[in-house]
Amino acid sequence: MSERGGLTTVISDFGGVLTTPLVQSFAAVQDETGIPFEQLGMAMARIEREDRAHPLYELEKGKLTEADFLSRLADALEPELGHRPELHRFREIYFDALHPNQPMIDLMREAKASGRHMGLLTNNVREWEPLWRPMLPVDEIFEVVVDSGFVGSRKPEREIYELTLERMGGPAPQECLFIDDTDVNCDAARELGMTAVHYVHNEQAIPEIREALGLPART
Repeated sequence: MSERGGLTTVISDFGGVLTTPLVQSFAAVQDETGIPFEQLGMAMARIEREDRAHPLYELEKGKLTEADFLSRLADALEPELGHRPELHRFREIYFDALHPNQPMIDLMREAKASGRHMGLLTNNVREWEPLWRPMLPVDEIFEVVVDSGFVGSRKPEREIYELTLERMGGPAPQECLFIDDTDVNCDAARELGMTAVHYVHNEQAIPEIREALGLPART
């Protein structure tokens, strides 16, 4: 880990870090549509075999529109379900179950107040930006926002990390603290030289982030 408090830049994920866990939103989709996770996964695997590209990754890179993604998914699910599923409310169901994680948002404000440069790096869907950005004080806290849906790359691809550093003015990776709820994304950040905190829950991650940044512990 970098020298205590020596990190000048914080790069945080959005979903599952600054919000409630994404699994809750996917569970809501499952409950509303009646389509189990396993069937969704198998349907996407079939599309990947046919298209030689994972549809969710293509969606998050902005190479597949939300409408095309849902249409391809419905096509793949129809033989399994025996009927064509209604997926047009996917985003509404997903975001109705997603809520701000206020303790982490407050910590990001504190990190900014301590003089750190703040970046947000999210794997997201281009069409979803009007829904997720208003959820949080994004522009108040973060000077740079990199959304995979607009840049054609997604975590854990090296290019999106390098693009984020470039847009943040070129800090050395060793100056950066990266926070994400997916371990492979944290591994990719570490390979570049960043300090990374794998977010699991507030009770674990907040003390780790405070220690990395040299911020006083809260009791």
